[in-house]
Amino acid sequence: MTPRTPRRVVLLAYDEMNLLDLCGPLQALATAGRRAAGNGANAYETIVASVNGGLITTSAGLPVMTVALSALETVAIDTLIVPGGCKGDEFHAPPRLVAWIAQRAPTVRRLCSVCTGAFLLAAAGQLDGKRAATHWDWVGRLEARHPAIRVDADKIFVRDGSIWTSAGVSAGIDLTLALIEEDFGHQVAIDTARQLVMFIKRSGGQSQFSVPLAAQAHDDARFTDLHAWIAAHLTGDLCVERLAEIAGMSPRTFARVYAERMGRTPAKTVEAMRLEAACRALEETDLPLKAIAVATGHAEEQNLRRAFQRQLGITPTQYRERFSAHG
Repeated sequence: MTPRTPRRVVLLAYDEMNLLDLCGPLQALATAGRRAAGNGANAYETIVASVNGGLITTSAGLPVMTVALSALETVAIDTLIVPGGCKGDEFHAPPRLVAWIAQRAPTVRRLCSVCTGAFLLAAAGQLDGKRAATHWDWVGRLEARHPAIRVDADKIFVRDGSIWTSAGVSAGIDLTLALIEEDFGHQVAIDTARQLVMFIKRSGGQSQFSVPLAAQAHDDARFTDLHAWIAAHLTGDLCVERLAEIAGMSPRTFARVYAERMGRTPAKTVEAMRLEAACRALEETDLPLKAIAVATGHAEEQNLRRAFQRQLGITPTQYRERFSAHG
C-alpha cells in the first residue's frame, strides 16, 4: 500500500561528483513514485543537498542546484543516498559532508552509497565491519584505506542491514530499483525498469561484468579470439582438448597458461558463459526450459537446473520470475 506521506529521500551532492550517480537514482525514484502513487501524486519526495547549498558542478560540467544541509536539521529523512565521483586518482572526502553523514546516519531508515560514495560512508565510520560494494577500479583503494570493511569486488550492490552500497555509476540504478522493490513491491520495480528502458532489473548477486567483459580485465591476445569463439559455440564440445586446439596450444600447456592468466580454469569459463547465456534467454524470451538448456549447451533441463542451483542458489523458474522482461 502506498503511504499517504511520501517517503523522503535525500541525495547528497558535491563538486566533481558523477552526474549519473545522482540523476540515475533520482529518475528511478521519480518514475517509481508516480507509478506507486497514481493520480498525479508521487510516493517519493526527493531532495538534493550539499554542504552550502546553491549550485555544485558535477564532473560532467553540468551544474546542479541544491539545498543547504542546514535546511535539513529538523527534516526527517527516510533514505539517504550518497553518490560518488572525484577528480583524480584519490578520493578526498569533504570533512563537513562526512561529519554531517556521521551525525544523521543513525536517524535514517536506509543509508546508501553509489560507486565511490562508499568512501564517504567509510570516512563517516558507517561501514566498519560491514560488507560493501564500490566501483571495481576503486576496490583496492577502499580496502587499503579502510581494512575493517569487507569489500565485495563482484556484486552490483550489497545490502548489510540498513546499509546499501553499489558498484560503479549505472549500478546506482540497480540499487535504487531494489529500494523501490522493498518499498512498493516487485511489480512497481519491474515497471520502473521497463520505463527506464533497462531491459531487466539485475539482482545484487550478479557480477559487475558479463563473463566476456570480466575476462578482458585479464586478457591477452591469445585468449581474446578464444573467448569469442566459445561464446559462439556454447552447444559444442568445449573440452580442454578442443579449446587448446582453437588456441593453438597443447592441452597441458593451454590448461596451465589459461589458469595462470585468467585466474580460473577453462571449464569454469565455459560454465559461466553458458549460465550467462541461459540467464539472458530467461530474461528476454518465453522459451521453455528444455529449449533453453539445449540452446545454451546444458543439453538437458536437469543440467540447467543444477547449474542454477550450484551457481546462483535459485531455480531457472525463480530467476525468470524475478528478472524476466516478459513477466
